[in-house]
Amino acid sequence: MDEHKSTPSRPSPASASGFTLMEMMIVMVLIVILAGIGLSVYGSSVQRAKEATLKEDLFQLRDAIDQYYADKNKYPANLEALVSEKYIRAVPVDPFTQSTDTWQTTTSEPDPGNPSLESGISNVKSGSDQTGLDGSRYADW
Repeated sequence: MDEHKSTPSRPSPASASGFTLMEMMIVMVLIVILAGIGLSVYGSSVQRAKEATLKEDLFQLRDAIDQYYADKNKYPANLEALVSEKYIRAVPVDPFTQSTDTWQTTTSEPDPGNPSLESGISNVKSGSDQTGLDGSRYADW
C-alpha cells in the first residue's frame, strides 16, 4: 500500500465558499440606494435641461420680436409673422407643454403718438403652469 495517497476530504459546511443571506441583503440595499440617487440626479438634470431650453427659446423669440420692431416700426401680429418674415426659422416647441401653440403672448400698448399703428406681440411667455426648480412659475419668466 502506498502511504502518500490520501482520500479526498469533503469540505466542511463552515468552510464552503459563497455568500450568506445577510451579505446578499446588504449588497441589494446598497444597489437600491445607489439606483435611487442616480434616478433623482437624472430627473433633476432633465428638468434643468428643459429650463435652459426654455430660457434660450424665450431669449430668441424676444430678440426676434425686437428686431422685427426695429425693422418695421411695429410689432408682429403673431409668432407666425416672425417665421414668414424670416426672423426665425420656426416657432420653437415649449419644452414643458410640448407644443408650439401654447406660448402666451402680450399685446403691445397703443402708441399715443401714432394711434393708427396696429398693436402686435411685444412679449412672449411659456404657457406652462408648472413651477421651476427656483420656485418661480415658468409662465412668469
